[in-house]
Amino acid sequence: MKKLLFSLAAGLLIIGCSDDVGKVSLGLFTTKDVVIEANVDPKVTGVTCHISHIEADLDFSDPSDMSIACRQSGEITAGQLAKIDRSKNGEIVFTQSKSVLFKTLKVRRIYDAENKTLIYLSYSTKESSGSHHHSLSTVSLYNTKAWDWARSQEVK
Repeated sequence: MKKLLFSLAAGLLIIGCSDDVGKVSLGLFTTKDVVIEANVDPKVTGVTCHISHIEADLDFSDPSDMSIACRQSGEITAGQLAKIDRSKNGEIVFTQSKSVLFKTLKVRRIYDAENKTLIYLSYSTKESSGSHHHSLSTVSLYNTKAWDWARSQEVK
């Protein structure tokens, strides 16, 4: 029984670990840091998005500011693109709670068929300072295995 409890406790600690690739303090007299996370798109695994956001350790709510940069980091295939939502709204690929007050950072993937590009939009679900903060990054399909598939999908 002790081994089982120890294993469960150890498992919970691992789940709580962050996948941060960078963390920069905003100063000696503040509890806020800029955190940079790497997230691989779960359906288009050849794309990695780096998202930076503010983490405020002693606040109930983190600021809404964020930035995103997505790049091709592996193969992007026609099979991957065939599985994504290609509607104008796209689909949510990452979410992260930013407060106990229902604020969430979301990243949505939208397929731009005309330009054969994946668009990644990061945004906050709660208005802050009169604005819904957001950031945008794109990944071109040019020179990928998915390029010919994207060209074949063109409406003639």
